[in-house]
Parts: sequence; structure tokens; C-alpha cells
Amino acid sequence: MPWPKPGPASTPTGKRRSGNEMSVSPSTDTVTPGPIRSPAETLFAEELARLEDSDEGRRPPGWRLSPKAVRAFVLGDPARSISRKFFGDDALVERAIVSLMGEQGLMLVGEPGTAKSMLGELFASAISGVSDLLIQGSASTPDDAIRYGWNYALLIAEGPSRRALIPSPVMQAMEAGQIVRVEEITRCPPEIQDGLISILSEKVVAIPELGRNAAIRAAPGFNVIGTANLRDRGVNEMSSAIKRRFNFETVRPIADRDYEMQLIRERVGARMAAQGIEPRLDDHVLDVLVGAFSELRTGRTSEGVTIDRPVAVMSTAEAVNVAHSASLEAAFLSDGPVTGGHIARQMVGIILKDDDNDIARFRSYVDHVVKERARADPAWRDFHEVARTLAR
Repeated sequence: MPWPKPGPASTPTGKRRSGNEMSVSPSTDTVTPGPIRSPAETLFAEELARLEDSDEGRRPPGWRLSPKAVRAFVLGDPARSISRKFFGDDALVERAIVSLMGEQGLMLVGEPGTAKSMLGELFASAISGVSDLLIQGSASTPDDAIRYGWNYALLIAEGPSRRALIPSPVMQAMEAGQIVRVEEITRCPPEIQDGLISILSEKVVAIPELGRNAAIRAAPGFNVIGTANLRDRGVNEMSSAIKRRFNFETVRPIADRDYEMQLIRERVGARMAAQGIEPRLDDHVLDVLVGAFSELRTGRTSEGVTIDRPVAVMSTAEAVNVAHSASLEAAFLSDGPVTGGHIARQMVGIILKDDDNDIARFRSYVDHVVKERARADPAWRDFHEVARTLAR
């Protein structure tokens, strides 16, 4: 299977457009927007094709790229114009790649918003060429999602047959030798989770309805990437049997402030570009956002003062959402650059998500930490003037 063709597609008028631009029908002038978000293998098709063309490394059976090229795709390679996509622990990425070459699955665990799902998608795109073989875990996830289901009209008309069988994403990945992703596995009932045990250990799905020896055996390249939210511990705890089938890696929040600022700027820029807008988000305002999130996340200010941490998730993903919302407000309602006030207005919505007492914690942070900084820094002053009224 070739990589998705790099470069934009042609329109009926001969112009070129990217996957996120709008197309206009020449007969009706109807504007048809592109997808809000394309999969990684489409977004980074040019990079994947460039890596494949220059990849001279040894490839594990069934892999589209060598492990070195997969690492370059995720962590970036300026020499080949490959962008960094994951900002975090580089050693974790290397360990994860090694896990996916072995017999065990890969389980990415961590707090919400630490890019577990994004990292899994990047691995699937680079290793398999597709990332859409996905199971979203929930209390209602059926056994069919792990094994297989049936087209009951064909089943009644013809009896059990391969034609009547509906393969799950797991079965499709096994047959094609690709990566399947299971999101929020601890939200699945234990009996559904345990359906992965034999798949991970034996690499086979038996189909007794089709005969005694009927089964699907995994092709080389097959593996499972799971994610689990640390805040969901106790919802449906994984059994020791299934834990043994995975190598666990904990994805932690970004500790490097410069990395976090760079990531937020890139993500917001990409989101706003889809609307043809360049965000006016300068470094001083972005520093306020990253500083406030980092301090509230860790419970410690840059001056070394201990503060009461909110229960709300103060992740980089939420910081991206705040910066994006602030940029939209500035562009569409203020017609100017993003200010600390815009950041404060959008940040309050994050604080109020989980615990009523969080607003008191945020108020204390504003009154004791932000107030002092506002005396000397205009960006913090704008933040303080808005936050002190919203936090009451």
C-alpha cells in the first residue's frame, strides 16, 4: 500500500488545495470545507514519503519504515526537513519503538492531555501507514470491537461464512499486519479487556462458528497500542494477566517551558491556518499562559512558593485549547493581538471543569502570585485585571 500522495489535490478549476482548505463547486459556488482534522498519515504525507525514499535502515517484518526513521518522524530530523511532533521524553519514544518490535503490546499511561493518543497515532502512521484502526474504550464497548461480529441478514440467509463475518479493527490489523489502537482501555469492562489476552499472547482469533480449525492469525507487523488515563484508576482496573501482555510507558507533562511554548504556538498556528488567520500571539503573552499552567499543574511557582493545586487538568492540551480560544476571541471579537486578558477569560473555563473549590484555589493564585507580577509586567497586568473579576 503506497503512502497517501504527498501534496495537495487538484480542484476542477485546476488550482491546488490542501486537505484543510475549502473547495468551491464551479456550478453552484457552494463552499465545501475540508476535514477539520486529517489523520497523521495525511497531514505528514510528504514527510513520510521523504523518509521512506531515504530510509536505508533495517525494517522489522511488516514495518513501512525502519525504527530509526520512525524515531525521526516522531522526534524530528532537521537535516531531512522532518518536523518534531512529540515534545517530551525522547528516551520514552525509543523504548516504545523497541516495544512495538517485540511480542508485547505498548501501553501509554498518563494524566489527561499528555499526548498519549497523538503519540500512538504517530507510531501507527509511521509503522503501518494507517492510523484509523481504532477502538474507543467505554462502558458500552462490545466484544465485537475486539473479535468479530456478524451481518445477521447474511447469517440467516447463508449460515456462518466468512462473507457474513464482520471483522473488528483488531482482526483487520491482524490480517494486514498493522497497528491497532485501543483508547482508554480502563473504561472497557474487564471481560472486554481480557479479550485481548489471547490475541496478544497467541496472535490468533479463533472463529469456532466456521469450523474447528478456523482462525485468523496475525501477519508480521501486527501489534496493539493501548492508552490508559491515570485519573481513571479504579474504573475498570486491568487484570494482571493483561498487564503482563503490555509494556507500560508513562507519558508525563512537558517539563521544558520552551518546548511547551513551541508546541502551543505550532498547534494554534495550524488550527488558525485552516481559517486563513495568522494568530497574533507574542512571546510575552504565551509566557503568561505557559507559566500559569505550569505553576498550577505543579503547585509551585517559579519563585519557589508552594501553592494549592487545582483538581482540574492543567495539561499542555488544555493550554493549547486556551491559546486557540484566546486567538479566536482576539481575531473575531477584538480585531487585535492576544492579550493576557484574553488568556484569563478562556482559562477560567478550564478551572471550573472539575471541582467547585478550584475557583478558590485559582483566586488565591491570582491574588498572591499574579498580583505581584502585574506590577512590573503588562502581560501579567492584563491577565490580573480580567482574572480577579472572573474569579469572584
